[in-house]
Amino acid sequence: MSDPVPTPAQRGDRRPRVNPQLLRDWARAAADGLAAGRSEINELNVFPIPDSDTGSNMAFTMNAAADAAEAVDADADVATVTRAMADAAVAHARGNSGIILSQVLVGVADAASIAATEGDHTFARLFAGGLQLASLAAVRAVSEPREGTVLTVLREAAVAAGEDMSASPADLARTAAEAAADALERTPEQLAELAYAGVVDAGGRGLLVLLDAMVLVLTGVANKRRNYRGLLVEGALPVQRADEACDGSSDMDFEVMYLLDAPPEDRIGRLRDYLAEIGDAVVIVGDSSEQGERFSVHVHTNEPGKAVEAGAVVGAISDVRISCFALDALRAASTDDEPLPKHKRAVVVIAKGSGAQELFAEAGAAVVSADDGLTAEAVAEAIRATDAAHVVVMANGELASQELVSVAAGARSTHRSVVFIPTLSMVQCLSALAVHDPAESPDVDAYAMAEAAAGTRWGSVRRSDGPMMTLAGTSEAGDMLGYIGSDALVIGDDPFTATTALLDLMLATGGELITVLAGSLLDEEVITRLEDHVKRVFPGVELTVYPCGQADSVLQVGVE
Repeated sequence: MSDPVPTPAQRGDRRPRVNPQLLRDWARAAADGLAAGRSEINELNVFPIPDSDTGSNMAFTMNAAADAAEAVDADADVATVTRAMADAAVAHARGNSGIILSQVLVGVADAASIAATEGDHTFARLFAGGLQLASLAAVRAVSEPREGTVLTVLREAAVAAGEDMSASPADLARTAAEAAADALERTPEQLAELAYAGVVDAGGRGLLVLLDAMVLVLTGVANKRRNYRGLLVEGALPVQRADEACDGSSDMDFEVMYLLDAPPEDRIGRLRDYLAEIGDAVVIVGDSSEQGERFSVHVHTNEPGKAVEAGAVVGAISDVRISCFALDALRAASTDDEPLPKHKRAVVVIAKGSGAQELFAEAGAAVVSADDGLTAEAVAEAIRATDAAHVVVMANGELASQELVSVAAGARSTHRSVVFIPTLSMVQCLSALAVHDPAESPDVDAYAMAEAAAGTRWGSVRRSDGPMMTLAGTSEAGDMLGYIGSDALVIGDDPFTATTALLDLMLATGGELITVLAGSLLDEEVITRLEDHVKRVFPGVELTVYPCGQADSVLQVGVE
């Protein structure tokens, strides 16, 4: 048997070790470079959505990583500094491009951990190994990898660095940067959307900024690059931006992102598959740290509520961000002579039933009645009437996604931001209002409200208008149908039977609080019997009933 191959440390390897300060300097130089190049990169952004935010997203993500690196103790080693950068990038990643950037830093952190185990502390092991691991992780993270994107540029840089590991640190960094620049020039030949617009890939341009930053830190000399927004290929057509077509190269109107903590490993694949069914541009990346496994989830979809709920089923979610691709353009199109709002914050709720409307009004919301029909303009007018700078809107399933875009078009302005919480029922809305905190920052408050809504399992009981095939069998006219979400899972002869059977299903996975919004068809006797049933069958579970008077359902029920 041959002797085992000695590690570099066992061979007495005297090559220079990487100084952790080099990584801090690189992170800050990369963040500064992306901030300086934000406008150029934004203008290159045509794929997968022409929403002009790639530069902004990458700059925000890299700045979070740089701040984390600088916050680590001065005597921390390379592995600690790189892991802090990676964790911060995953936690604060914005957009598809920010998530891919986070994987570059995760790759470097993983390479640092491996190098520490092997005793190989050289720059080549860290830098070239990090790019190789990053390239593999980035491809795995994307649901449908395409040539001509940042994935191609990253792969070419990793291959070139891997083939030149005997070079000095400065020469190795130059090799990777020049390979990335060459690959970036070829992206319009590989991706039709880029050729059509006459631009190179925006994410690839941002990656080149990272690699050039390493060259700058190592040599003190910045690589000179052309202004890529000046690149126009013959026959290229003007780029159609989000203000001209909200969906760009996709049919999806919303971008959804959130963090997902420590879910079972097998559920990540199922979450990815489900998100691919309801949207596109699915990216799920993870990073292991002392706090456990954390994933950053990204999807473009027309069903943001379902995308958030799917994550909540898999694990603990946080930092939920939902945006429409048209909103930035709508803000830019608004006039600057509008007077400043009188109020800082407001919540607008769409509700059915006089009792529900009174309930939400008492909670401080501006209420729009949907009892006699609803229009997008009516909701937009209610938002404007709040005269508030930041408005949270909960439509409670009464408006479709396209109608919400119309609402935004009529309500957003230079001085007014509008955030839609994806509630599909009034009970979810009630949960969101319960955590509403006007003293918090608008974004933090909206995220907390979205989390509360997504964490509320909701159902309803409705009267069947006629024969209908359901998951519980065939219903007849007059039957009581128990729904969980949009699926009819219970058929009952009367409201009490249907409601108790529905509650039994909903509480099978646990619950501490039941909220019932009673409709106009639910009488006091049924409510009394329902209270007795919960006390007897689910001792310790709290039940709260509100007389809301909605006519389209016998009741709505939420379980938290």
